[in-house]
Amino acid sequence: MPPGLLALRVLILGGTAEARALAVALDGRAVVLTSLAGAVEAPLLPPGEVRIGGFGGADGLADLVGSWRPDVVVDATHPFAAEITAHAATAVVSVPLLVVRRPAWVAEPADRWTSYGSIADCAAAVRDLPAGVVFLTTGRRDVALFAADDVHDYLVRSVTTPPDPLPPRTTLLLDRGPYTIPGELALMAAHRVDVLVTKNSGGEMTSAKLTASRQLALPVLMVERPALPPGLDVLPDVESVLARLDP
Repeated sequence: MPPGLLALRVLILGGTAEARALAVALDGRAVVLTSLAGAVEAPLLPPGEVRIGGFGGADGLADLVGSWRPDVVVDATHPFAAEITAHAATAVVSVPLLVVRRPAWVAEPADRWTSYGSIADCAAAVRDLPAGVVFLTTGRRDVALFAADDVHDYLVRSVTTPPDPLPPRTTLLLDRGPYTIPGELALMAAHRVDVLVTKNSGGEMTSAKLTASRQLALPVLMVERPALPPGLDVLPDVESVLARLDP
């Protein structure tokens, strides 16, 4: 990579908190283009140049890399955005590719977690649970997988409205983190939540629900992350990326 940051061109993939933090840290110090998938309405835009919309697969990303000519590409997408990361692993071959992945959450001794390898397996397991209230925080795209469940009541939290279909008995809560432990405790008590269903996204922005579930002794159905493609240069946080860009 070129020495120093002033002449560096950095292509950032993703609309995560890490992507925004990296763009902020590089603002005025490097030329930055942040690419957002466009899945969220009214996203929090980072400083610098921004493009919104898909690439059309690995070939489209390769075309962007070829036309914009970054010195480095940083994949700061969500840990469950497996398709984008796979495309980056295939398309970004002419310049370094750094992948930011915040550490996954780890269960504590008092936690009542059950892990699942896919959201579909988790949805099937929910249908086998006794009737009760399911607090669903897996993201708007996955809600439809629970739509056939007419046994449980659902509290669905999402940044934007999920597409149909929804479970027949759904209470929709549109909200964006970060969340607090007192707030999560109050929310779960008010809705009489019986089980939390979530993805192992990691990070502090949404971890309060896990602490609240622990304090309330609620079971947690946890969807684990998809595996990363082999051979990627994976870093745990923005500070590690900055250190790599400007050692």
